[in-house]
Amino acid sequence: MSETITVFEDHSKQRIEYSTCYMCACRCGIKVTVENNNIRFIQGNREHPTNRGVLCAKGSAGIMKQNSPAKLHHPLLRKPGTARGAGEFVPISWNEALDMLTKRLQHIRSTDPNRLAFFTGRDQMQALTGLWAQQFGTLNWAAHGGFCSVNMAAGGLYMMPFAFWEFGDPDWDRTKYFMLWGVAEDHASNPIKIALEGLKRRGAKFVAVNPARTGYQAIADEWVAIRPGTDGLLALSMVHVLLKHELFDWDFLIRYTNAPFLVIQHPGHSDDGLFWRTESGEPYAWDMCQKTFVTGTDAGIAPSLLGEYQTPDGKTVKTVFSVLAEKYLDEAYAPERVAETTGVPAETIERLALEMAHVAFEETIEIACEWTDWAGRKHDRFIGRPVSMYAMRGVSAHSNGFQSARAIHLLQILLGTIDCPGGFCAKPPYPKPVPPPIKPAQHSAPNTPLKSSPLGYPTAPEDLVIDEQGRPKRIDKAFSWESPLAIQGLLHMVITNAHNYDPYRIDTLMLFMANMAWNSSMNTAEIQKMLVAKDPEDGEYRIPFIVVSDAFHSEMVNFADLVLPDTTYLERYDTLSMLDRPISETDAVCDSIRHPILEPNRDVRAWQEVLVDLAGRLGFPAFVNAKGEPRYKGYKDFIVYYEKEPGIGFLSGWRGEKGDQHLRGAPNPKQWEAYIEHKSFFQYHLPMSLRYFRSANKDYLEFAVEAGYIPEAKPILIELYSEPLQKFRLAGLGLYDGPQPKDPVDRERLATYFDPLPIWYEPLEQQRVDAEEYPFFAVNQRPMMMYHSWDSQNAWLRQIIAQNYLYMNRERGEQMGIKDQSWVWVESHNGKIRVQVKLIEGCQHNTVWTWNAIGKQSGAWGLTPDAPEATRGFLMNHLISELLPDKQGERRLTNSDPITGQAAWYDLRVRVYPAAPGEEGVWPTFPTIKPLPEEPKQPDRLRYHTHNPVNLKS
Repeated sequence: MSETITVFEDHSKQRIEYSTCYMCACRCGIKVTVENNNIRFIQGNREHPTNRGVLCAKGSAGIMKQNSPAKLHHPLLRKPGTARGAGEFVPISWNEALDMLTKRLQHIRSTDPNRLAFFTGRDQMQALTGLWAQQFGTLNWAAHGGFCSVNMAAGGLYMMPFAFWEFGDPDWDRTKYFMLWGVAEDHASNPIKIALEGLKRRGAKFVAVNPARTGYQAIADEWVAIRPGTDGLLALSMVHVLLKHELFDWDFLIRYTNAPFLVIQHPGHSDDGLFWRTESGEPYAWDMCQKTFVTGTDAGIAPSLLGEYQTPDGKTVKTVFSVLAEKYLDEAYAPERVAETTGVPAETIERLALEMAHVAFEETIEIACEWTDWAGRKHDRFIGRPVSMYAMRGVSAHSNGFQSARAIHLLQILLGTIDCPGGFCAKPPYPKPVPPPIKPAQHSAPNTPLKSSPLGYPTAPEDLVIDEQGRPKRIDKAFSWESPLAIQGLLHMVITNAHNYDPYRIDTLMLFMANMAWNSSMNTAEIQKMLVAKDPEDGEYRIPFIVVSDAFHSEMVNFADLVLPDTTYLERYDTLSMLDRPISETDAVCDSIRHPILEPNRDVRAWQEVLVDLAGRLGFPAFVNAKGEPRYKGYKDFIVYYEKEPGIGFLSGWRGEKGDQHLRGAPNPKQWEAYIEHKSFFQYHLPMSLRYFRSANKDYLEFAVEAGYIPEAKPILIELYSEPLQKFRLAGLGLYDGPQPKDPVDRERLATYFDPLPIWYEPLEQQRVDAEEYPFFAVNQRPMMMYHSWDSQNAWLRQIIAQNYLYMNRERGEQMGIKDQSWVWVESHNGKIRVQVKLIEGCQHNTVWTWNAIGKQSGAWGLTPDAPEATRGFLMNHLISELLPDKQGERRLTNSDPITGQAAWYDLRVRVYPAAPGEEGVWPTFPTIKPLPEEPKQPDRLRYHTHNPVNLKS
């Protein structure tokens, strides 16, 4: 009898390609098997530093994103004579689209560049979009960070040489005690999962601080069910415990922070709260051995950590640490006093603080390794305090998030767990000076590039982007008195301000991958009305022209006047650059690329290519030669030949004419090919002697200068006490020797919230909402199996979740007569929604929450009109206002952090009550979006194969 051989795969028709995933912000390495110009399957790249072969459901489901019926097929123009938002479009050619846009942009650039507002979503290429905006000359550019987690970035970077978010990570292999604050399970998904598994295997303790017990929190050794928005108070109470028991790292504070600097105590005067400085501007300290004042930044001194002194001219000065200790030893921070506010028992607060101190000081670890500090002093080992922390959006999405992030960092700093073995460590190109030495551009002029980036780090009121009357120059009011340190802009305020002509009228709003008509806007229904509103005087749209670039038919596409269809991440060249948001690890410099694995079967162009094309058409100086001709053939050519400074470009690997130089080198014409050959990523491992205490590590600092990360090899101090914040506070108090706000509201906000030491205050919206009338905190969580609004179009991921519920503590719900899976009304001061509720144990008693961005507008994203996402999914956004509740005698203020402008998504308070019998189904509902021209019919079942299926039946 002959043997039958079943052939499952014809490998001769397959090829393997390596790239970088884009199903979330994790940027994992992927191994893609291609067959007949289709994806056979996607696996993790085992060699990749980010995920080491691990791939989540999202990454694997990139197949179904590539095959989504929601993909855009042609450039589209709103049909002449039809209303914006009606969904009536006509296909046009790319030449027509770009000629039309070029003509419009040329006029804006030659008259008033700020009439272009260019804002992007999670684009991962802000170095390019920022350069484009700077060359155009508009102040009105920013990315998604202002409504995501800018507080984490700013809170860290105004205090430390790096921060939470993508600037640092725990030393996962060595930490013994890990505390996770407010991190939803989609963030850094695969790396954190890999790390947590390692922690659990090694027996390290894992504590999760979060009002919801999902994902990461579910496997924690201890879940701390905190009330939303009180994380900063919890951290400062732990600081109180450490100070009370004198459990802090004296040596670390003296060596690596500004704790010994002397602060002037001169209430009512312009120098109050500033550092007492030498004539050359260096801060003073008191030397305990010499018994005299010395320059606090000198090597070889013995500065006092605690003390109060009199200067020769009779002023009182105190060390930073003295001011700090007096502040936090106050009984207001005692665990017994903060327990009720945070919902965390006093004994738990004290125990956690003492546990971390025990690990930090009694379980220290050492790595034998010679290294040299900034002063040339030799050391034979690194000493580590193996306690680490990580925080994210659950902390940042509150209007007190900037100061809360600083409070958590303060806790780490007191324990000496910064950039040491087992602690919280920087990821190249960080550490950087505090804050980074980039100031936002302040002035624009026709046909002229800005002198610097539209975004930056103000250090004093003089750095604000305001006119002579103190009014904002930016449409989002970033870097104004209302949001002085808005280092990522306020994307969530652009449409509202543009609609209100506040502070002026714009001409064109250009959005890339930002779903501002749906889940990326607070107050979604009202925002949709603003997008189609007309001026009663001239009958024109209040936002005259809207350009949208996206790869998919999002809700925002429906409101565009011009649609420029983007490619998918498997169809284009892309960089994860050291100039932007690299994939570095704490022990390695890493960047990566994407490259076209598939040929697009649609008339689409990568947004990167469009920007480079437009830059050449518009004659941007950085993009054209002396003859005014385009300098670059396209994005691929631009990445190879553009240099920020000699030898420093977008990609760090395989530089030099022969491709044999790394980090710095001349352009290499074959650089893309080198990356593709090396599986689409570059990794440069730091020698052990460069891996820790990098802010004071001489060899690392010199390395960082050569690599272009920092301007000079000077030590970088941690700023426990922030003099820039104190300057803004003095301006609010009317004492600053320089610009001061005129509006009493601005003065009060500066004086109250710009404390140079971390503080906690009740979130702004909650200060104006009756807690008895709205007894629940309401927050969103992002699920591990979805990301923003990108993936609920995905046939595979929809099988995991296609409807979201409102989750409520079971005991609390039953006390209120609310049954599991019943329909309830949820009301805030701003709106009302009807949703289905689920009762669970893993939810803080006073909190309700849901998954973010599952709900969709009917007809969007290639979904059928009756898809569960549209009929049973919902948005909490309808309950949230982008403006604070009215207050008599006050202009309307953004519902954001008063320091950074971070959108306060999680400050919401609501009441919940059962719907009446017969009241079922999600409310509010929205009209079904019309199909686009040539949009394929939505299938009942989306399935595909790359070859004829093998019949396994005998």
